Amino acid sequence: MKVSVGDDTVYAYTGTRTTSANAPAVVLVHGAAQDHSAWALQSRYLAHHGMSVYAVDMPGHGRSDGAALGSVGAIADWLVRFLDATGVRNAALVGHSLGALAVLDASARHPDRVSRIALLGPAVPMAVSDELIAAAGTDDHVAYELINGWAFGPRGQIGGNPWPGIWMSGNAMRLMERSRPGVLHTDLVACRDYASGLVAAASVRAPALVIRGARDVMAPPASAQALIGALADVRELTLEGCGHSMMSEAPDATLAALRSFLA
Repeated sequence: MKVSVGDDTVYAYTGTRTTSANAPAVVLVHGAAQDHSAWALQSRYLAHHGMSVYAVDMPGHGRSDGAALGSVGAIADWLVRFLDATGVRNAALVGHSLGALAVLDASARHPDRVSRIALLGPAVPMAVSDELIAAAGTDDHVAYELINGWAFGPRGQIGGNPWPGIWMSGNAMRLMERSRPGVLHTDLVACRDYASGLVAAASVRAPALVIRGARDVMAPPASAQALIGALADVRELTLEGCGHSMMSEAPDATLAALRSFLA
């Protein structure tokens, strides 16, 4: 589906189902230099099992117009404007990596619009190396190579896709390669500069789920511990052997956790 958010046309994948005001709404928010397709399995399943699903392409990503937003706070406010544009009063928000930070911030700043949050691969603060940001700033392909090398656990690096015939790391690389110039740099700077994550977490009252990958190099499990401690109503799950790209590396376990939490 496409909707107008301000001056931009925004795309959201609905899992091939028509959304309904009578069904609980869930918004899925991707990470840096990605788009709605990162949620391929989870979005489709939830849409076919009673939920109105909106797997958004953030501005400047995927099929959405506009420029990439330069801060986590700006993305959080944009998510609420997206809800306004779709007529959704209250939704569960699910975010991965940069998307997780935006979901956290949106829940803290707009509590009446958010029923619950799921944070996948979060880190507070989210450290990003100067070298990676510099490479992204010149659209050097090495930035994609570094991220893709860090995004999967050992099994994911050598194969291990539960869907036969699908190249996990190859798909992830192609997704980043088709992002627009400068988008990865903007996204990484937004991650690095977000300094109010623990303050936001302390004010969140919605139920929260935190999913971590035990072999995550991008957002090591320990980097979410303070976040978990600051959330008032939280459950957590660590996926053994899994890296940062849990939606593709452990799709069934990720979906099972989301199904239980969103039910």
